[in-house]
Amino acid sequence: MTHDHDLVLRPTAAQTAAALNPPPGRIGGDLVVETLRGLGATTVFGLPGQHALGMFDALRRSDLAYVGLRVENNAGFAADAYGRVTGEAAPLLLSTGPGALTALPALQEAAAASAPVLAVSAQVPARGLGGGRHGHLHELRDQQASFRDVVKSVHCARTASQIPSAIAAAWQSALTPPHGPVFVEIPQDVLAAPTSLPVVTAPDATPPDLPPRPELTALAAHLLTTAERPAVIAGGGVVRSDASGKLRALAERLDAPVVTTFGGKGAFPWEHPLSLQSWLEDRHMTDFLEDADVLLVVGSGLGELSSNYHTFRPRGRVIQIEADLGKLESNHPALGIHADARLALSALLETVGERSDASARDRVREVLAAVRSRLDSQQLTLEQGLLAAIRQALPSASPSFWDMTVLGYWAWSAFDARRPGAMHSAQGAGGLGYAYPAALGAAVADRTRPVLAVSGDGGALYSIAELATARQHDLPVTWLIVDDGGYGILRAYMTEEYGEPMGTELAGPDFAALAESFGVPATRTTPEALREDLARALSSKGPSVVVLGARPRMFAPTHLADR
Repeated sequence: MTHDHDLVLRPTAAQTAAALNPPPGRIGGDLVVETLRGLGATTVFGLPGQHALGMFDALRRSDLAYVGLRVENNAGFAADAYGRVTGEAAPLLLSTGPGALTALPALQEAAAASAPVLAVSAQVPARGLGGGRHGHLHELRDQQASFRDVVKSVHCARTASQIPSAIAAAWQSALTPPHGPVFVEIPQDVLAAPTSLPVVTAPDATPPDLPPRPELTALAAHLLTTAERPAVIAGGGVVRSDASGKLRALAERLDAPVVTTFGGKGAFPWEHPLSLQSWLEDRHMTDFLEDADVLLVVGSGLGELSSNYHTFRPRGRVIQIEADLGKLESNHPALGIHADARLALSALLETVGERSDASARDRVREVLAAVRSRLDSQQLTLEQGLLAAIRQALPSASPSFWDMTVLGYWAWSAFDARRPGAMHSAQGAGGLGYAYPAALGAAVADRTRPVLAVSGDGGALYSIAELATARQHDLPVTWLIVDDGGYGILRAYMTEEYGEPMGTELAGPDFAALAESFGVPATRTTPEALREDLARALSSKGPSVVVLGARPRMFAPTHLADR
């Protein structure tokens, strides 16, 4: 009896000849580059460093496109965005010690957002490993330990022959639901040593599917079909699994209102009559969701931002579909279905019955009207006008990337992304400096459309060096910098909590002049001229900067009384 796993592909005569006569001059770094190429990579991000020069020498001989940024953390953010918008694993080449460690915040964001990033780092020479204090440059006692609690999986290669398998295993891990960042470590001498191994061709690293258990989807379908007031929370897992069409079909069959989390923006049409949009930080929405007798949560762990800062307390039955096993029932008891969102929604569509609820659309209109009424009472015309101007200026096909800034916080709730995967922020880990390098990564993935980045002046200073990257690669990214003279959101938090701010006021540069010193065209704008100036910048070729002097305010929170 022959089993599938017993079948071995025989090499062709040409493959045998190539294996017997590998090209001269190859080193361990070539095995890294060849493996990435064989797995399907076309672009790599990173920075060279002394211990990683073997990888970069091999990169010089390959047809992989290389995008070098100025800071490792920014290179990680660019790789994160490339992975988000393409769904492919994004290689990130790093050097040992300080170089690799500087990328940790970006890898934390990639982990929180389930972005597939494959970080390949050099290490000190193999003789220096094992925790000894040999005094090698960039030496750490255990470099892997620094990454193990951040990334999805850690892999190492200590010899040349281990490199292809280690990278292929990491690639598969990065793309297995839930997606996430992975880390591969290879010593400097292994990367630099000559190799006579055959050229790596096409390693098999196909990620396995994550289907739902049928008995669970059968029960979930019954609960949804017989519910009186079903509702849906759609998270980032819907976007990552390309399941927005199936989500819409299920919601319409059930007449179930849908709210999207901040990571799930665009998963459901903003103006659909069943759309609750993304107002999760509003008590009216929290009350609405708590009142659902059956709540379907797809691709969300119902964390702090998706639960109105953990004040959400569902009274009905919760069904949670989640690819990350650790997030199932981590915040609320539920019928937990460990599965990819697309496969689980497909299974539900096969069995769920059709229900009609004429009141559902009326209830959606009522709760959105209550949200608008609350906002209207706070005199926030500047902030709503700025978001409207940005939406009008940004082409529908263009993605936007938002920093942890006042307008970014507004956008989580109030910005219409127009399509799945078109709006991204660092709301997973919450670090500053994400927007601009991430936008550069998205532009590398698709240069045919402009990309928007939105930062405050504080966050902009984290990534200002990447104006050189944008200019060098002529990337079509427009950077809107909202200059309010400090860390605006922290200023607001401290004033509200403690009466006055401390450490939030910043001296800053003339951002427009600074951008122009990099050869990047810049425009100073006002709230009244923002739409026209931003649209003009987005329609121009190459990088551009628009600087807006304004001090937007946040809308009043609704969770503090409950806390």
